[in-house]
Amino acid sequence: MTQEAQTQEALAQNENTATLDGRIAVVTGAGTGIGAATARTLAARGAHVALLGRRIDKLTAVADEFDGLALATDVSDARAVAAAFEEVTRRIGAPDLVVANAGAMLAAPFDDAEREEWRRMLDVNVMGVLDTARAAIPGLRAAAADGRSADLVLISSIGAHIVLPTYAVYTATKAAVSHLTRTLRAELGPNGIRVRAIEPGMTESDLGHDMTYPGSKEFLAGFAVQNPPIPAAAIAEAVAWSVSLPAAVNAASIEVLPTAQG
Repeated sequence: MTQEAQTQEALAQNENTATLDGRIAVVTGAGTGIGAATARTLAARGAHVALLGRRIDKLTAVADEFDGLALATDVSDARAVAAAFEEVTRRIGAPDLVVANAGAMLAAPFDDAEREEWRRMLDVNVMGVLDTARAAIPGLRAAAADGRSADLVLISSIGAHIVLPTYAVYTATKAAVSHLTRTLRAELGPNGIRVRAIEPGMTESDLGHDMTYPGSKEFLAGFAVQNPPIPAAAIAEAVAWSVSLPAAVNAASIEVLPTAQG
């Protein structure tokens, strides 16, 4: 059977089965929002899921729903990320599905913004993704070499492509993630590792809940009234669909928007 025929057959089967039985997933920022919804959805499809994040109480509450593995991990700490992946491998196996979701969003006019807030977004949204991706690659390479699906999913944002005043640094970090995805796809795709970006629009989450600049939270709340956000579960479904495709097929970039947002 040719590869094209094998892929067509796998796609036909995928429409009916779409399970992730036996896969080992890691989700960062998994205590709330998109991360928690993704962890739940992957587990419901049959994956063994490790949840990484800073707040162990939130992680444990989600993990207890499906016997997941909760590990307190600050993705801005490279050593902590590496140690977490080692622990996941030791306890449930080498991950073949990694979702780098942890993020920080802080808004302020550029000339009024606190440099510490820039640093936090860079540390979490860029360095955290880089360190997560690097820690993930050994397990992904092993899965691909064994002929199995190997997925690295980076949660970016529609903000990577549009102009949002007062969100200059946040959107710059997400543009970095989207471009990183394209470059890693060129590097790792020939080895059988699928790399993709999920770029959500306005989504229900607690992202931005800790913004401190006067009026920033109120602006975000008002924007949500005008542009009702989609549930985090919708992003999780996009992730689950993309990783359940046949190994020879990569949904390389997916924008998920509220219909009213265009």
